[in-house]
Amino acid sequence: MPNASPQEVASKLGSGLLSFPVTHLSDDGAFDEAAYRENIAWLGQYTAAGLFAAGGTGEFFSLTPTEVEQVVTAAVQEAPDGLPVIAPAGYGTATAVEMARSAERVGAHGILLLPPYLTEASQEGLVAHVKQVCAATGLGVTIYSRANAVYTEAAVAELADSCPNFVGFKDGVGDIEQMTRIYAGIGDRLTYIGGLPTAEMFALPYLALGVTTYSSAIYNFVPQFALDFYAALRRGDTAFVINALNEFVIPYCNLRNRKPGYAVSIIKAGMKVVGRPAGPVRSPLTDLDDIERGELTNLIKRVS
Repeated sequence: MPNASPQEVASKLGSGLLSFPVTHLSDDGAFDEAAYRENIAWLGQYTAAGLFAAGGTGEFFSLTPTEVEQVVTAAVQEAPDGLPVIAPAGYGTATAVEMARSAERVGAHGILLLPPYLTEASQEGLVAHVKQVCAATGLGVTIYSRANAVYTEAAVAELADSCPNFVGFKDGVGDIEQMTRIYAGIGDRLTYIGGLPTAEMFALPYLALGVTTYSSAIYNFVPQFALDFYAALRRGDTAFVINALNEFVIPYCNLRNRKPGYAVSIIKAGMKVVGRPAGPVRSPLTDLDDIERGELTNLIKRVS
């Protein structure tokens, strides 16, 4: 999508399921670019509406800025034509600005702005942070509201009025009232993305709030199941959705909740189970143990 506007990219993202691929690492923890490229090509056989390179599932928090650029470059080059690749930006404002410019330089189609590193911030500070990133790039910017960067409806409205290339809001909080306030006030000006861990758990109630898509981490290792779940959600097949929640998603979340950080670790474990290993997670995350991988194997068999 070389000539697509920020609004066109955002519309494309809102039209289907979103892929958040892991970042492949070798046993010594280095970025395994060849394996990553091969996996992006494999995922490209399926019909995701967007690919978010080096996002939360891709261990953004453990990658250097140089590695982030390498990952985004590889994704841009390997993704099928017409599939927008969204790059991450984060940490402090100066670093986020540099990352946004890097993403545009290597051909990404949009930016996912993750929360600033470590520090708490006022709403005024967060708004200034987003405005500077938006001003630094011609790409569309989606903000990720979670952790120490939870945006109020007033902040989102100010950004929507001030920044033409602010095009998306990704929710990682799960506050239904807050989402209602934001959607009621801003409506279709933005594309809304579900961004809670294992977003399938929240997809049904969020659909009525304009959240037409979400980041599917399980798409990494059971892509067809993830797509079938999304299709059932959009066509209103509640019976299918509830059955899938009980059969796979809820027990999967129970396993994911065993330890902090398993929201990423369990994805790499799942890829190993299906014969597409992506290497270990980087510290401070920890990998699933053999017993937990066995439990995950049994769950995957239910939907494979």
